[in-house]
This record gives sequence, structure tokens and C-alpha cells, in this order.
Amino acid sequence: MNAGNAAESADFRGPLDVTRAATAVLDARSLVIGWSPAAEKLLGYAPGDVIGRPVDTFLAPAPAGAAPPGPLNGSEARTARHRDGRPLRVAVTVCPLAGADGGAGPARLLVLTGLDALRRWESWQAMLHGLATQSPVGLAIYGTDLRLTWSNTAYEREVGQPLPEYLGKRADELYSAGVFVTEGYPTTLDAVMRYVLATGEPILDLHFVGEPPTDPGTDHVWSCSYYRLQDAGGTVLGLCEESFDITDRYRTQRRLNLLVEAGRRIGTTLDMTATAQEVTEVAVPAFATLVTVDLVQAVLEGDEPGPGDGAAPVLMRVASRADPRYGEAAADGPAPRPHPVSYPPGSPQYRSLSSGGLVQAEHTVVVPLRTGGTPLGVVTFTRAGHPASFDRDETVLAAELVARTSVCLDNARRFTRERRAALALQRNLLPQRLPMQSAVELAHRYLPTDARAGVGGDWFDVIALSGTRVGLVVGDVVGHGLQAAATMGRLRTTVQALARLDLAPDELLGRLDDLVGQPAADRVVPGSEDPGVDDAATGVTCLYAVYDPVSRRCTMARAGHLPPAIVDPEGGLYFPDLPAGPPLGLGGLPFESLEIELAVGSLVALFTDGLVEARDRDIDVGLGILGRVLTDHRRPLEELCDRALAALLPGGAGADDSALLLVRTRELDVRQIAGWELPAEPAAVAHARELATGQLRAWGLEELAYTTELVVSELVTNAVRHAAGPLHLRLLRDLTLLTEVSDTGHTSPHLRHSESDDEGGRGLFIIAQLVQRWGTRYAPYGKTIWTEQSFPPDYPGAPRPVG
Repeated sequence: MNAGNAAESADFRGPLDVTRAATAVLDARSLVIGWSPAAEKLLGYAPGDVIGRPVDTFLAPAPAGAAPPGPLNGSEARTARHRDGRPLRVAVTVCPLAGADGGAGPARLLVLTGLDALRRWESWQAMLHGLATQSPVGLAIYGTDLRLTWSNTAYEREVGQPLPEYLGKRADELYSAGVFVTEGYPTTLDAVMRYVLATGEPILDLHFVGEPPTDPGTDHVWSCSYYRLQDAGGTVLGLCEESFDITDRYRTQRRLNLLVEAGRRIGTTLDMTATAQEVTEVAVPAFATLVTVDLVQAVLEGDEPGPGDGAAPVLMRVASRADPRYGEAAADGPAPRPHPVSYPPGSPQYRSLSSGGLVQAEHTVVVPLRTGGTPLGVVTFTRAGHPASFDRDETVLAAELVARTSVCLDNARRFTRERRAALALQRNLLPQRLPMQSAVELAHRYLPTDARAGVGGDWFDVIALSGTRVGLVVGDVVGHGLQAAATMGRLRTTVQALARLDLAPDELLGRLDDLVGQPAADRVVPGSEDPGVDDAATGVTCLYAVYDPVSRRCTMARAGHLPPAIVDPEGGLYFPDLPAGPPLGLGGLPFESLEIELAVGSLVALFTDGLVEARDRDIDVGLGILGRVLTDHRRPLEELCDRALAALLPGGAGADDSALLLVRTRELDVRQIAGWELPAEPAAVAHARELATGQLRAWGLEELAYTTELVVSELVTNAVRHAAGPLHLRLLRDLTLLTEVSDTGHTSPHLRHSESDDEGGRGLFIIAQLVQRWGTRYAPYGKTIWTEQSFPPDYPGAPRPVG
């Protein structure tokens, strides 16, 4: 039998009611003189089997001296004997009959029922009594007119009046301001009840918010269920309401949800102002009507917070949010920008900062933002309306919200400090201004990323080389932060040093690859804390190009970097088919150079992938955008840089650093160049001096003739002695006077101090004292030794290069 059948078959008259129980009429001698059909059904005896016989025919007497099993609703438990011989446990009660004369007439009525049936009936009665008087669930029955007809004790306690006082009232009269907050259902009691009456569909666990009559001014939450009541014939009698106060559970769940929401929404960025605003968005209006966040000024600037000394530090208001329903003075949303705020002594905020603890006032809770025992600021929670006070659990929740915010703010502060340091380091490591060059016209842009990862390691450089040539560099270090910036600085310095050795681009990248691929333990500085940790250098990409304005030849090589974009003077755009080469640090493969001739006025763009690549844009699309900007090549280079950034990074900084170096090529005027080929014989020395002196007179540089004669004599003499011919002498009049002697040898002279008995070795030492700079560069056919001399102060200068 299921619960529904049990409810339908329940008889409130009870199993021992004479109208339904087994009955036997006994005379004064305990002989059976009457036998009911129910008795025959229970025990199996027909009337003829028991009438006239004693009662112990079917009912065993109680054992002598045995304690009775206890009354059963005025009855006792006995053992009866079925006609087929099996024992039956029954409940028995005996009722004397009025008018019994002690003779053969009726004297007593014996009533029997199965003991199990009686136990079930008594449990049913106990359950009904418990629901009416002891159940914590409020029960109420409403008629079809939605007026209350009955309620249990729990409902009475909730209403705070005895049942007769509110009998016949409607539910919305008792809870006039309450509403259902469960989505997808009507919001009023009347609408929900009418729906159940009309459809017969039960509604379970609706959440109802209202003020109980016993606790006015405080919202409670109930879980309510409704189902229709009808008789056996299907006639609708009304409906039953079950309600249970879940206020504590509901508040606990809301607080838990608030913490979950805080974990999801607070700390999504490494910006302190944004993080402070996030906590106000989480707390308003779910927890408070006004929330303000004030940070210590030093913390907002990314500095390490100082230990509290009892005095209130300078505070900056960084976020404020108010519930507009209560007309708070503070504007909703973030403050226009951080601004100072002050609190007088004795205020909750002042006390919280001074003590380092939570302070609760009438409608306010102030919680300090702290990390490692040092103050970061304070968060103030204020309530208006109802309820206006914070209970103990809510102050604990406020402390938990602020504790999570403190961690996120401290992370953001540390990021701000590291990013500021990385930007300063990177700014100092990148070229502050590009050197004046005759070979090219220059413009550049560098835009560090604004992402969480921090500043990256992109760099560019322009290096003045011998012979009026110029080295162009762009590179990208994998990673972000201080480590990437420091690695970038180390590589930039290395490239500058290698470039000034006049190495070919492929050879320079090979040397750089050896450095990057060197094990970290071999590069560590003695005394460092962690010699086994590699830096961010592995995977560096780099492009190095050398442009010669005399020959207009440009030689370039790349290590995993994007090739440059080149626009010829007619506006034709192309990306040279430059062998890629592996990124630096991988090793194992050689690098290859490509040499191309560039027309005067050609535009060359060197850039990093952060400029052309984005999360929502393929790199080929970015290259196409850059190409369209560059084809308008006649614009000034500074304008082209701005237009390229506007087209490729319209929102400012991207997800990675972006570097762009634009150069427009020039050619040295023929009046700036003088060159001769000489035989490798001693007579060439004097001839070389004559040629050089004559050219200096033509240029108006007689003042440099003596030094130049010494330089030419020494260099040509060395070439004649130590190399085969032919020899080449070249003078270049650019920003300085350059003297070059080339031969087919590969042995470079070395500067040294000669001993008193040495027959040679002093010439190069003397030259080094007279000239501004000197050096050696190598080529496949031999070497070139060059010197530079500054012009006299009154010299008007060389003609401007062409282009």
C-alpha cells in the first residue's frame, strides 16, 4: 500500500470502533451469545462454531501472573486463535452492557481488531497530532474562496495570534507586502493560490519574502509549497499551504553566492583602480547601499607600503559606488580620478587605520585593507533603508570580501611596481635618440604592451659603422617583465659591440646565437642566488641589416624575424625573400645573408610582430595594412609612423610590444668620394701620399694634410709589406674625414707598445693618437683598415647626401 492509498483508506473512527471492528456479545458466564460478520472475517469462525461456547474457544487467557502488555487506547494486547489454528495478535477491549442482570442475557461486548491495524491507526493519529501541534512546518488550509479555515501550531506561532483571531482571513491580508522571488512564477500569494486551485498542479519550494506579524521591520524568507485538496468524488475543497522559514539558510546562501561572485569578479585585472571598483560593484546593492575604497597614496603609486605607526596615512579615493534607490550623495561608478580624502580623529575610518582592525558604527562597517601586517587602505560599507545594521555574520562577510580584495590589490601593486621598473629599464636601454646619419633618414616608434604580462623585450637600434655605412637592428625577446627587459638590454649591447667589429650580418647573428645559446650556468655572475635558472633569451628573434650609401647596397640577415617591408621610389611594395634562419638560442643551423641594391629614396620598414599581429587579426592582414600605409611613401617619415600605428593599433597598446623603424635611403654625393687603385709595391706609398694631399687641397682640408699623409703612409706601407695587391685607397668626406686602405690580406695589424730596441711597430700607435677612431673590417676579398678625423672647427662641412 502506498502513501496515497493509505491516506484514502484512513478511518478516523479507529480500528476498535464497533461499527467496523470484530465484536462478540458475552453473557455473565463469558459464553458467546452474539457473533458479528467482522468477527467471522477476522477469526474464521462461523456463528454456529462459537455461539454458546466460552470465550477462550478463540481467545487465549492472559498468562497467570504475567504483567499485562499495557493499555492500548483502553485495550490490551492478547493472542487469539484462528479457526485454522494459527495464532493472531489482537487488541481487545471489553465494554459492559447496560441492563445486564447477571443471567443468560447480554452482559458484555467484546471488541477485537488486529494489533497491526491498531498500531498503524495510532501512528496515523500521532502523525496528525504532530503536524498540528509539533511540526516546525507551518500548515494552513484555505477554502476555495482563499480564506483560511485551519492552521497548525507552527503557523499560529508565526502569526503571533490564536487561530480564532485570524480564521477566515486571506493570506495576502496577513502578509500584505510579501512577494515571491522565485523566477518563473507569479509574485503574489493570491495569484499562486488561484493557479493551484485552477490547475490542480502542485507548486513546490517557492521562495517568499515578507515581514512576519511577529517580527515587523525584518524581512524573512519562507519556502512555500501548495497543493489542492479534494474529496473522494473529486470535488475541490480548497488548498493546503506548507511554509518553512529558511531565512538563516537563505542569508547564508546569499553570502556564499556573494563570496563566489567576489572570487569571480574581483582581481580580473592588475590595475589597482579597476580592482577597487570591482569590489564596489560586487557589494552594491547586494550587501550595502554605499561602498568606498580609499588607498594609501604610496600604495597607489606602486611603492611598498610602510608599517603602520599609529598615524593615519595619506589616503586617495579610488572607487565609490552607491545604490541610486537611496539617493546617496556619492556618485555611482568610479571616481573621475583618484583624489585625496581625509578623516577626522575619532571617525570609524581613522580608528580602523590607527588600530588596523575592523570598526563597526551604527550603519557603517570599516574594514582595513592589509597585507603582511602593513596598511593598504580602507573599505567602507554603509547601509541605508532596511535593514540598516550589519549583524555579526555580515561583518565577517565584509572582512572576507576585503581580505580577498587586499590580495588582489597587493598583486596589482606589485605588478605596477615591476611594470614601472621594467618600463624605466626598457626606456633607458632603448636608444633615447638616434645618431645623425648621412646614409639614411630615420623615424621610429615604440609602444609597450598594456597587458597583464607587462612590458616586453622588443628593441630597435641604428648603429653608425665605418665607411658611412649604417647598421639597422630590430629584435624581439620572448617573455615580459624585468627579465625580458634586462635580456633585451644585454642583447642590444652585444649587437652594438659585434656590429662595430664590422661583422657581416650573417656572421653577427651567428655570434649572437652562440651567446644566447650559452648555458645559463656559464653566463651567471659569481655570487648570484640562482645560477641554474636560464633567462628569457631562448627564442629571441632578430633582423640585422647594413646599408652602404656609397654602393647603395643593403645586406641583411634574420633569425626567425619577420622580413622588412621595402617601398621603391615609384611606390612599389615588396618583402624581400630573405632566408628566415632559426630564432636565436636554438643553434645547429647557419644564417644566410641577402644583398640587394636600393634606389635612392627607397623606404625600408623594420618592425616586430606585435605591430602587425593581433588576437583578432591574422599576421598577413596586418602586413597588408602596413603595406597600404607605406605605399604613400612620399609623406614625412614621422607622419608615416603615426599613420601606421593608427591603422594597426587603433586602440593604443596591443597584446605585445610594438616597434617600428622607418628609414629612407640616401646616396653620398660623388663630390664626397675619392678613390684610387695602387700596385702593391714600395713606390705606391709616395704616390698615395700625393693623391691624398691633392684631394684634401681640392676639398679645402689642407689643415688635415699632415696627419692624413702619416696615416696613408703607414697603412699603405703595411699593405705592401704584409699583403698582395692591388691596393685601394679611398677618402670619404662625410661627417668626418674617412681614410680607407684595402688589400687582399686577412691579417689585421694590432696596436701595441714597441720596445726601445724594436725596429717597427710604432706607426700604428702614432696613428691611433692622431685620429679620432680607427678599425678594421673584413670582406670576402680581403680587409680594409680605416681611420676617422674630425674636421677643423671652421670647416663648412661636406655636401648633403643625395636622397
